[in-house]
Amino acid sequence: MRKRIYIETTIPSSYYTSRTDEESLIRQKLTRQWWDEYADIFTLTSSSAVETELRQGMGETTQDRLALLEGVEIFVSSIEILQIAQIYIDRLIMPKEPQGDALHLAFASFHKVDAMLTWNCTHLANPNKFDFITRINRELGLATPELKTPHDYFGGAA
Repeated sequence: MRKRIYIETTIPSSYYTSRTDEESLIRQKLTRQWWDEYADIFTLTSSSAVETELRQGMGETTQDRLALLEGVEIFVSSIEILQIAQIYIDRLIMPKEPQGDALHLAFASFHKVDAMLTWNCTHLANPNKFDFITRINRELGLATPELKTPHDYFGGAA
């Protein structure tokens, strides 16, 4: 069975970024490289929350970002997922924005994906938070996905 990867909002956003600073261009290059080399070997998943965030984006690339998710399994919100997200917020491991990082982590954990792909290294792919996330998920009876950036897949770390 192929591993399932949750595609968080920062991935399609980085793939089609219009920013020209060095960090954004590096992220774009690595995101596109990941998509070219790895997307076909995983089962890609995402959520209605990602689609909503992408629709709120500005610029000409909004449709391109949404099109990147064509063929990706899209999870829809439920009471359970919203409750899990609220627990992450209440336990102070995710910011108080209920439609943001806590919700993405709740989708990925609830649906038992193997990994979440994100460029959000402050709240999601943050090694300092992983043990806390794992502990809370264990208390909730949930699996904890690996929290990775596209960069993590290069150099044999897949």
